[in-house]
Amino acid sequence: MTGLPRLRRFVARTTLASAFAAASLALSPSALARDATPSAGGPIPAAAAAAARPEAATGFAPRDAVHGRGWMAVTANRHASDAAGAILAAGGSALDAAIAAQMVLGLVEPQSSGIGGGAFLLHYRARDRRLEAWDGRETAPAAADERLWLDARGQPRPFFEAVVGGRAVGVPGLVRMLERAHARHGRLPWGRLFEPAIALARDGFPVSPRLHALLARDPALRDDPEAAALYYDEAGKARPVGYLLRNPALADTLAQVARRGSLALHAGPIARAIVDKVRSHPSNPGLLGEHDLAFYRPAVREAVCFDHRAHRVCGMPPPSSGGVTVAQMLKLWRAAPAQLTTRGGDGLDPDGAHRFAEVGKLAFADRDRYLADPDFTAPGQGSSGDAMLVSALLDDRYLARRAAAIGELALPTPVAAGHPAALSGRPLAAAPSPELPSTTHLSIVDRQGNLVSMTSSIESAFGARIMVRGFLLNNQLTDFSFAPSRDGEPIANRVEPGKRPRSSMAPAIVFDRATGAPALVIGSPGGPQIIQYVARSLIAILDEGVDPQRAVSLPNLGNRNGVTELERGRVPASLAEALRRRGHRVEFVDMTSGLHAIALDCRPRLGQDRACRLTGAVDPRREGAVAAAGTGGR
Repeated sequence: MTGLPRLRRFVARTTLASAFAAASLALSPSALARDATPSAGGPIPAAAAAAARPEAATGFAPRDAVHGRGWMAVTANRHASDAAGAILAAGGSALDAAIAAQMVLGLVEPQSSGIGGGAFLLHYRARDRRLEAWDGRETAPAAADERLWLDARGQPRPFFEAVVGGRAVGVPGLVRMLERAHARHGRLPWGRLFEPAIALARDGFPVSPRLHALLARDPALRDDPEAAALYYDEAGKARPVGYLLRNPALADTLAQVARRGSLALHAGPIARAIVDKVRSHPSNPGLLGEHDLAFYRPAVREAVCFDHRAHRVCGMPPPSSGGVTVAQMLKLWRAAPAQLTTRGGDGLDPDGAHRFAEVGKLAFADRDRYLADPDFTAPGQGSSGDAMLVSALLDDRYLARRAAAIGELALPTPVAAGHPAALSGRPLAAAPSPELPSTTHLSIVDRQGNLVSMTSSIESAFGARIMVRGFLLNNQLTDFSFAPSRDGEPIANRVEPGKRPRSSMAPAIVFDRATGAPALVIGSPGGPQIIQYVARSLIAILDEGVDPQRAVSLPNLGNRNGVTELERGRVPASLAEALRRRGHRVEFVDMTSGLHAIALDCRPRLGQDRACRLTGAVDPRREGAVAAAGTGGR
């Protein structure tokens, strides 16, 4: 009996420090400690742990799959899905719909993404079967260097002194990336795509339960006067559920971007307002300059693709670690020793959970050592995401040797990174860097069969807690390692001018190996745990044949080379005890995934139209929704 059925059976059954301490969020102090190395900004005090999972759990509402033909959009909010659906129904492309949805998402779930942040986007063009990986990740200002997060003594600053304020703000990349992608793949006019968000910002939308909960729990957003006036009443209480929230400042900003494109955000009055607010932050001023905004450029990269059984899975290359690490996890899963056996007859599966946790340890060890911005080292040297590095890390023989270490008992953590022969001589130190899970994901298919899988982010919930002209700025620079080296060896993800911090965002598109036809569009928010969420779902769907809605609803679990995390309230204590007997350090934590998937069945059928049959799936842990042709938008 293989580990795959065992995993399936398991999942089927089953000063800010004091202010952060007061926030009533569910946390994993041990998991925090794993990231709280000197490279990552010094020890994270337990009192400040509340910011480590800023997108807290706000409930679990079972969902049904949505079926359709022609086009489909799955996003994190009903308003955004409706906006995407309206664009698709009007003949817009998948890229057009993604832009319309993203502009709405920045309004209705400002904790997660927006025009003050960045994104990674996979685009598949059906007519020539061309796949592109668009990199709209934020960059470090030109004035930033490896001392950005060091204090006067040359020691990494405490992490939670860095999260809030101008010093954490990277150069936003989302709008310029979408603009360049639209020039290639858009069908409707650029300005038309902003109309749904502008109307909603001016007319207002009801505050959702999730937005209210996150506003109420955030300890820092009230300190920004513009944000406080928008999201809180005079007593400092969060706007209640159902409150009609209008954001005329954002409506005006979006109208300018609709007219002038990204230039409206990257030059002129809005750019000056961004820089002024970043540099004048009262407690943590930053280094961003107008020239940084003016000269930002997105990148088009080669997707990371690998064969997995009957499918070919494609994801984002570095500076996202998502594509490579998901690939390693699936390859390690397949290569793990087959002698592991199931114990007990209660239907739970400690063996499958053990195996999944162990492959996570091995993959995250390599991630933390090798992956970073590929543009900042010469090919074959240092930390780059060049083709040589990716090929070495995904080499089947190398991963088979790594997988051979998986046995009946848990590997002691932290597991050391591997040493692919092709990377011998690279002087690199491993450094896990804190990455807070405020992201959003959308999956879209249009009538022509074009696909978009996009994950966007402003890093921590509500980013740097700095609002400019109705939108929030990111704090993505805290995704860098806080120290540039360890024990005399450079750290791959150190700060450098113009560099993009490492990310875990893992949008993915899956194809049938035999026909080349697209089979699945998927991704999730959730910080470094994104990688585990996507890998677990791919195993369930591709290996086990689990339907997409059930797959995105399964209990979450994993190990990022530290404790083995089990989703609070969804996994029984008996599994935790079984894993502890195998040597795992186990914790129950909130694991607030937001998986959004579309499965495509494009097999031709006699007497039927040629449109693919589509199945949309929404993670029940958030407020996502499906819009589809022929379903009334639901």
